[in-house]
Amino acid sequence: MNILFIDWPCFDKNDAVSTWKQMGYTITMFSHKDYQERISPDFDIAFDNAVRGRKFKFCFSFNYYPVVSEGCKRNEILYLSLVYDSPYVPLYSYTMIYPTNRVFLFDKQEYLKLKKIGIPTVYYTPLPVNAVSMERLIKKNFNRRKCTCDISFVGALYNEAHNFYDRLSGISQYAKGYLDAVIEAQLRIYGYNFLEEVLTENIIKELLRVSPYSNDKYGVETPEYIYANYYLGRKITSLERIRLLTAIGERFPERLKLFTLNKDIQIPHIYNMGTAEYFTEMPFVFANSKINLNITLKSIQSGIPLRAMDIMGAGGFLLTNFQADFLDFFVPDEDFVYYNDSEDLLNKIDYYLSHEKERMEIAQNGHQKVKQHHSFEKCFQNMLRVI
Repeated sequence: MNILFIDWPCFDKNDAVSTWKQMGYTITMFSHKDYQERISPDFDIAFDNAVRGRKFKFCFSFNYYPVVSEGCKRNEILYLSLVYDSPYVPLYSYTMIYPTNRVFLFDKQEYLKLKKIGIPTVYYTPLPVNAVSMERLIKKNFNRRKCTCDISFVGALYNEAHNFYDRLSGISQYAKGYLDAVIEAQLRIYGYNFLEEVLTENIIKELLRVSPYSNDKYGVETPEYIYANYYLGRKITSLERIRLLTAIGERFPERLKLFTLNKDIQIPHIYNMGTAEYFTEMPFVFANSKINLNITLKSIQSGIPLRAMDIMGAGGFLLTNFQADFLDFFVPDEDFVYYNDSEDLLNKIDYYLSHEKERMEIAQNGHQKVKQHHSFEKCFQNMLRVI
């Protein structure tokens, strides 16, 4: 049985390819520079040439691509995609309704939203982790000075130049005050994202005036979706992460290591270690931090982020904000721990730093559950059951 695998520089490509092969499939890799375009005649020609005269069980990709969907529909090939990015505009492409699609989302609220508006081709699944591979990796030598710590946070702070909210020049005082209030309100609410709901018609008009956006004829994403997720959501995530890390630095000075894209940012009493390379450093950070923090990007409404799954996959202790989808697969205080607000976060850091046996048991429970139930093979078997 042959699979057409859309080849692009994505996380976990090697794990996916090796798993499909172990499951008895033959892999044909296909790459093209226009894979992210919504329409590309060059891609269409190359895709049709690649599949002509050949029989494929299905086409597979991490994330969903409209040009791939078009090609699969045109050539009557099932298209399986596993989406791990959020927000993700291509989910609002007209091609999503094609009957050849099987699109798997890790965020249940996003899945339910799309189902509610009549998209029949979406499904829900948590993201997979190769915990066995991580077990082998973390036994090797590593940079202990960099990767060992009491508390770690791995992730972007979204305060780089592409922060759209900070570039809203010329916006009215009323609109700016309204949006600032919305941001502060959402920062205080865990487990529910209301950003799209509170963007009124007048606020949207003002945002469109100072930072125009319109979907093209190939998609149905709304201005509310774009401004809520790409402008407000990233700004809120930036503020939340910086505020929480600052509070941790004050309460637990010199005990937190930050691994982030912006190596120049300075937060008092915190060590900025720069980036942790995904394959060669990040698993060692997770395995050798007493506490691994997850502070979820606000556009992920209920889903379990890849970072959280990777932490448990590496055998690390996970302390995260509340995300409802955790409760579908994991038990709080048994497999992981979540916090309700900043004070709860600080108190739980204090508690688990001083309760090593309990912390290590929770980390081991989470690791075993990910290893047994959330491998690539289990995830792919679930996808195959759907098709």
